Amino acid sequence: MSRAKLVPEFVYLASQSPRRSQLLSQLGVRHELLLADAQEDAEALEAVLPGEAPLTYVRRVTALKLDAAVLRLRRRALPQAPVLCADTTVALGRCIYGKPADARDARRMLRALSGHEHRVLTAVAVQHGRRRAVLVNESRVRFAPVSARAIEAYIDTGEPLGKAGAYAVQGRAAAYISHISGSYSGIMGLPMFETAQMLRSFGLKF
Repeated sequence: MSRAKLVPEFVYLASQSPRRSQLLSQLGVRHELLLADAQEDAEALEAVLPGEAPLTYVRRVTALKLDAAVLRLRRRALPQAPVLCADTTVALGRCIYGKPADARDARRMLRALSGHEHRVLTAVAVQHGRRRAVLVNESRVRFAPVSARAIEAYIDTGEPLGKAGAYAVQGRAAAYISHISGSYSGIMGLPMFETAQMLRSFGLKF
């Protein structure tokens, strides 16, 4: 078999996030979704362990997601290609803010973030065959003070639900973000520079 045939032509994206798919498309990376089956409890993978540090948490959850995705690929007997998983969490000190359970939970998170700087940690993991690589991108985001009325109006849009830290940097919350340090795309959910380097190291050409 020639070497050219061994070069992967696409990557599996094991993520329901439309933003990650959009960012891969922006890079020019051909990808196919590899989503969990109905019987898989994907949400359970994101449970925080007692006393767990944010960096440890995001690395562990991403590794678990990748383990599940690789098993899914084998179970479905799909063509071999690199599998990419990612997880994003918001951390204020050692406090982890994942996806809010409901509007009340989103309100709690947004009140805590208001007027403070927090970290956004996005872990990216890729596996192809037996080879696996993992990276973590850290960015910092500062929120200006946000009034209770503004928080309620933002929650009413529905945007905070399903977002780590109860906000989307590319959405309406941008009106309250006074400073960003790091990777804007990493805050969205996929640091493009680091992800591009990682995928190229696996032989992807784009």
